[in-house]
Amino acid sequence: MAVWTLAKKELRLLVRDPRSVGILVGLPLVLILILGIALGGLFEKPDDRLRVSLVDLDEGYTDPVSACREAAGWFAVSPGPGGVLAALTLASANSLTRFPQGKWSEVVRRDLEETASIRVEVLSLGEARQLIGSSKRPAVLVFGPRFSERVTRCSFLARDDGQGGGPGLINPFYRDGVKLKEIDAELLRDETQLAAAAIIEQVAQVTMLRVILPWMIGRAFEKLGEPAFIDRLGDTVHVPILGVSVKLNSVLKTAEQKQAVGSGVQRALREQFPKYELTGKTWAALTRSPPPPGGAPPSPEPPPGLLQRGTVRYQVLVPSYTVGFAFFLVLTMGWMFVSERRQGTLKRLRAAPLTRTEVLLGKLLPCFLISLAQGIFLMAAGKLVFGLRWGPEAWPVWRQVAWLLAVVCCTSLAAVGMSLLVAALAKTEMQVAVYGLVALVLALASGCLVPRDFMPEWTKQLSLVTPHAWALDAYAQLLLSSSPNLGLVATACAVLAAFGVGFTVVAWWRLRLE
Repeated sequence: MAVWTLAKKELRLLVRDPRSVGILVGLPLVLILILGIALGGLFEKPDDRLRVSLVDLDEGYTDPVSACREAAGWFAVSPGPGGVLAALTLASANSLTRFPQGKWSEVVRRDLEETASIRVEVLSLGEARQLIGSSKRPAVLVFGPRFSERVTRCSFLARDDGQGGGPGLINPFYRDGVKLKEIDAELLRDETQLAAAAIIEQVAQVTMLRVILPWMIGRAFEKLGEPAFIDRLGDTVHVPILGVSVKLNSVLKTAEQKQAVGSGVQRALREQFPKYELTGKTWAALTRSPPPPGGAPPSPEPPPGLLQRGTVRYQVLVPSYTVGFAFFLVLTMGWMFVSERRQGTLKRLRAAPLTRTEVLLGKLLPCFLISLAQGIFLMAAGKLVFGLRWGPEAWPVWRQVAWLLAVVCCTSLAAVGMSLLVAALAKTEMQVAVYGLVALVLALASGCLVPRDFMPEWTKQLSLVTPHAWALDAYAQLLLSSSPNLGLVATACAVLAAFGVGFTVVAWWRLRLE
């Protein structure tokens, strides 16, 4: 009975200053609001994707000359009216089916957009230079006006000798990838962000290889079936006939025979390498692995409104500041004990028929109730104001509330135990303020002020020496996971309770009622 009397007296003293109680309970809510608006984008998952910025100055390219040359090559091996008709047909077909339909810059952009971990941003050249100059982008990939023309002329052939090549053929490769300058492309870099620029460059190199190499392989494979190549093969290859070495061209008299040999060479190569479509001019076609329908999943639209209620940011910020401010109770309890020592209240309590344990419980209980009320208020306000989800949607509300209450209670127990220990150790207001700074350091080290996801793994493990970290891990399971590990939550609650009991025992041993 004496414990309850003492507890009611202490509770009246604590709530007698409503402004202080309001700050203790309401300040975390204000900080969550400010940080949610100012820094909330850091917590949203879409920002995990790498942003690749592009400038598209590509003017496209049509190459009727190559089609005419291919037709001329056909006419050379099959002169006459039939050859003319075949040449015209081939030139017409090539002008209609030349790959790609559109600009090569669009092919590169589509390849990037189909990569789930990348989001593409298209800029003008002026915007790109401004953003690079102000260090707002580490690098920007620029496609020049002749990009499509240069890529179309990339080939394994070395020269044009009238046998199916083309003037100015390009070898775009070197040891480290694609020479961007050779294909009229450029990477603008911010010299103050070289590491981030290097990542963008590697992404661009991989994409260029995935676009250019299949085009060159497909074009080279087509050459194997063209009459010009078979004619060259016929002049090079000798076959023994009746003991005499004879040129293959002596056997292949007609264009139809040469066309049949060319088709046979291509068919044999397809059968030899069945995992690849050697005529495919895109990476997906070459490797027989079409991209996912629709490309990369679209980024979810943020909720409307300034607060953007229900986003991931509040699932992190609300529990972080609930835990952090729970342990700032050390200031309230420390100053209360220092004040009572100065006024002689503790000496009068010592003269009263009260044991040390009763005094301790009488002081602890009202602080525990205030801490508990603070935690419940912040969770309820998070639900109403910020759209906080209390647990997995598959759970009934009573189950969500029960587990959250368990974590709030155990966190409050650990916070009150630490506060009581500080009250037992501190002798002056200055010492209480110093212990308040210690509470701030613990909040920072445990992840209350800097989200634990941003911390290295070894730091996360080291922070488990604080009760704050255990509380944050329990909240993360309940508020962020679709299938919480309840064993981990129960373990965290047990550790928090152990912290509270341990702090209280040490406080009981150190407390001096004078």
